[in-house]
Amino acid sequence: MSSIPSSILNLCNNTQVLSQIHSRFIIHGLHQNPSLSSLLIDRYAHLSRLDLSIKLFESLTSPTALSYHAILRNLCLNGEYHSALVVYRRMVAQSLFPDESVSALVIKACLHVSRLLGCLQAHCHVLKLGLDCFAVVGNALVEMYGKLCEIGDARRVFDLMPRKNLASWNAIISVVCESGYSIESCRLFKRLRFEGLEPDFVTIVNLLRLCVDLNSLLMGKSVHWLAILCNLTGELWVSTALLMMYCKLGDLETARRLFDWIQDKDCAVWNILISGYSKNGYPGLALELLGEMGKSGLRTDLFTAIASIAAVAELKSLRWAKEIHGHVIRNGVDYQVSVHNSLIEMYWKCKSPEIARRIFDSLGNKSSVSWSSMIKCYVNNGFDSESVLLFNEMKKNGVRPDAITLINVLPAFVNSSALEQVENSHGYSIKQGLNSSVSFMTSLLVSYAKCGCIEMAQKLFDEEEIDRRDVVLWNSMIGAYSKHGSWDQCFKLYNQMRDLALRPDPVTFLGLLTACVNSGKVKEGQKCFSEMVDIYGYQPDQEHYASMVDLLGRSGQLEEARKLIEKMPLKPDVRVWGPLLSACKLHSETELAEFAAEKIIAMEPHNAGNYVLLSNIYAAAGKWDGVARMRSFLRGGSLKKTPGISWLDINGQVYQFKPLVISNFVGDAFALSVFFLTTHVKQTRVGPWDNGKGPLTANEDPTAIILFVNSSNRESISGVVSPASFRSQTLISFRDFFGPPRMNCCLRPP
Repeated sequence: MSSIPSSILNLCNNTQVLSQIHSRFIIHGLHQNPSLSSLLIDRYAHLSRLDLSIKLFESLTSPTALSYHAILRNLCLNGEYHSALVVYRRMVAQSLFPDESVSALVIKACLHVSRLLGCLQAHCHVLKLGLDCFAVVGNALVEMYGKLCEIGDARRVFDLMPRKNLASWNAIISVVCESGYSIESCRLFKRLRFEGLEPDFVTIVNLLRLCVDLNSLLMGKSVHWLAILCNLTGELWVSTALLMMYCKLGDLETARRLFDWIQDKDCAVWNILISGYSKNGYPGLALELLGEMGKSGLRTDLFTAIASIAAVAELKSLRWAKEIHGHVIRNGVDYQVSVHNSLIEMYWKCKSPEIARRIFDSLGNKSSVSWSSMIKCYVNNGFDSESVLLFNEMKKNGVRPDAITLINVLPAFVNSSALEQVENSHGYSIKQGLNSSVSFMTSLLVSYAKCGCIEMAQKLFDEEEIDRRDVVLWNSMIGAYSKHGSWDQCFKLYNQMRDLALRPDPVTFLGLLTACVNSGKVKEGQKCFSEMVDIYGYQPDQEHYASMVDLLGRSGQLEEARKLIEKMPLKPDVRVWGPLLSACKLHSETELAEFAAEKIIAMEPHNAGNYVLLSNIYAAAGKWDGVARMRSFLRGGSLKKTPGISWLDINGQVYQFKPLVISNFVGDAFALSVFFLTTHVKQTRVGPWDNGKGPLTANEDPTAIILFVNSSNRESISGVVSPASFRSQTLISFRDFFGPPRMNCCLRPP
């Protein structure tokens, strides 16, 4: 009899018809029938009327185990986990017990509601009922312990399962892979194959995720072949996972062929390839694919918009930015705050902070990500004051800055020489528990170092646990010591890294080479360069070669510097030719200077600084016709050299000044100190002009810029920055002319 009502109920496609049949059952006294009531509960839930399923269950005078199973199943499938546990307790209290399928759902409900304690109770209950012998229950327990990050317990449950099916192997492989144990996941897959089981689409998707974690394209292609042999490539899940794997591992050519092979492409498939092109440096292809998607008749969604906006941000084209913005509005996906945040980032990369600010102001519900994006927009476009003001406005509006917000605003504090704000951010991070973030502590360390507080930077570095120090943190500390003149500390840290078996990266060697340049240690620099290439196998980039050229050039080995440039596998750019030209000026090598200047001017014809530097070299060599020629180029091209701008913070008030504009700084006392130090530098030839030739002559005047920078162990330090190289050196220590207040300063190069 139950088969006839069941077939009738399955034909009901709307709630009204089902309610009429339900009323017929009530009239004929069948509404308390366990089988019929269970079917009605399932059917109401299937028609998205879970509320009617619950009412029907509550109307039962003596619900049986079958009725309990039906309501528990539908409550869990609809995400009503708390209600499911309440019903389960009633069921157990009536001495009714679930079957294996319902037990698996109850375990899932415990995971979502009561976490560890409730999950342990559920595990104990299934053990008491003897249901742990069923594979479906064991699989649920493995997934439960995996979500709780109890990998050992998940593995023990798996090993004790008497019968393992393919779902069991998929569950443990997924749990182990998500926990970062990639090699163990591979071993488990081998065991699966030795058991004689054939992988399904879930297995293939897990293996492809494993390939991405291991960054192994070769393994990914092997899994692709396995999917073909198992005839699984027709599954959309598998083809989508394959496409994502190829995009994330950078094989866009194979990804495009796979994309063209997929027959029924949904929006997710298009989004994956658009995002893959954008993230791998092909924004133009990403936008072309977006056009193809529109022609195919598919409507873009939220993820399409975000991927397309990211592609335009890489192009840095304001015209394309406005077009994609209009496209987003037309397709109605601009209601999401994540899209607005992406638009803000796109416009600041296109150098249009005013448009980004209008979008930001139009947001009704600004998240912390929105504030962080706008602050980052201002910082990256050089509007440090605006970013600080926006940060203060964020706090006034009651939005708590997170670690990302502080990371974004710290460079603005440094550029404004606002050491007090850096210290305030540090204190706030301690109160809010944000100092557990290694990336934030690294940013804070760099900020302290740039503000002159190298001791505070070292303290932060020492307080960080050794096992939590990543390469970025080590590199930051090495770079800080390099710029503060503690060259020996740089090599000490490098040796500590090697003792800890921590592999240095190219940035590490760049910091070491910078230390060698500033300290004049040619042999040590050559040794570092050789270790980078021969021992660690890194390919030096432009900055590494620039540092080596600078190191050789300063020591007078101009011919060796030229030969190094000729042997470069890369085409040298301005960063490489610039140090050689500066070295030629330092050692009065006119012929090589002309050659280097020609290369630089060809690359940067509108940079007036190059003409000025070459003119100074001609003047030092007495070639006045060359000086006249360079000056005519400057006048004819209407080129002007942008002066460096510095700030001096005295008692909380920031003063801005430029070279050779002494009378307008902060008074006669400051002008007198600048004159005193400049005269001292010229007479003693201290700093980068020390070539053993005695005091500076009028033609060699470096037009020094005197800066006051903060130091925790000295009231003031005088630094000299050469306009040609913008490298800072400590000269002499003296008491400042303004009394006790601490002075902070930073230099913005032209």
